[in-house]
Amino acid sequence: MGHTPSTARGRATRKRILDAAADLIQRCGVAAVTLDDVERAAGVGRSQLYHYFDDRDDLVRSVVRSTVDTVLAVQEPLLLKVDSLAGIDRWFDAIVANGTQQDAVGGCPIGSLASQLSGRDDLARQAFVDAFARWEAPLIAGLHRMQESGELCPDVDVTELADLTMAAIQGGLLLAQVRRTPDQLRLALRGARAALEDALTSLP
Repeated sequence: MGHTPSTARGRATRKRILDAAADLIQRCGVAAVTLDDVERAAGVGRSQLYHYFDDRDDLVRSVVRSTVDTVLAVQEPLLLKVDSLAGIDRWFDAIVANGTQQDAVGGCPIGSLASQLSGRDDLARQAFVDAFARWEAPLIAGLHRMQESGELCPDVDVTELADLTMAAIQGGLLLAQVRRTPDQLRLALRGARAALEDALTSLP
């Protein structure tokens, strides 16, 4: 793990390097990005880069953590309210709206990195295990609250239902990216919603 800056200037420099690396990786793919590329894009020298990151792998893993933080920060306000079917619908609508704004070509930044890195080493794979666990945790908590309120059947495995939902999101985002249409994402989320509806109780 590289040096953690204690000054505002140091934090700004580290963030500039990290943002440059993240942008290059998103546009070109992990394998195509070199440290020279990052240095040119960030306007720093090799000594500065190594001051904040141990090596290229450390920089890439930092990009993963930063990407996860960014994705979850955007979704957090909605994820905290996925304890009803209406709340889940609002979350799904926001995911589709974001894909539409990107012309359905961006896919999922976390999923894109995972497809490139998860097979490289255990540290990278574990980073994505942790990332998806963080993303899924609010949904699991929300489904538990739905069970406690009697809205969701008590015998439903909420972790399994959350896994299904996350798989639909990732698969839908990938298909939308490949086919250049958010309709694929809408269809995937419709399937996830149907599974959620099947798990609801019939409240009086």
